[in-house]
Amino acid sequence: MSDYDIDLSQWAEQQAALLRRRAAGELVNDADLDWENIAEEIEAVGGNTRRELRNRLTRLLQNFLKWHYQPEYRSRSWRSAIRTQRQEIEDLLADNPSLKAKLP
Repeated sequence: MSDYDIDLSQWAEQQAALLRRRAAGELVNDADLDWENIAEEIEAVGGNTRRELRNRLTRLLQNFLKWHYQPEYRSRSWRSAIRTQRQEIEDLLADNPSLKAKLP
């Protein structure tokens, strides 16, 4: 069992340190770099970001539907929820502009 399977946090710190050393031109043992799991974790970050965008868009749509179909229940909290989701989506897209191309 590798460090990756035992303690992900410690593994990530070790791998980051090795990558930084290598980027600085220091010789490191490539066998110490867990390339397959590094690639997997990088891909997972992208997946998490796409999932977060999808979840925020879903929440925004739910709030819009409530606002439209239940006008008698409209409140400041709904308005605030819509504003918050819009802002969070804008921030997420500003940090990850490539996600704009994935929007319908």
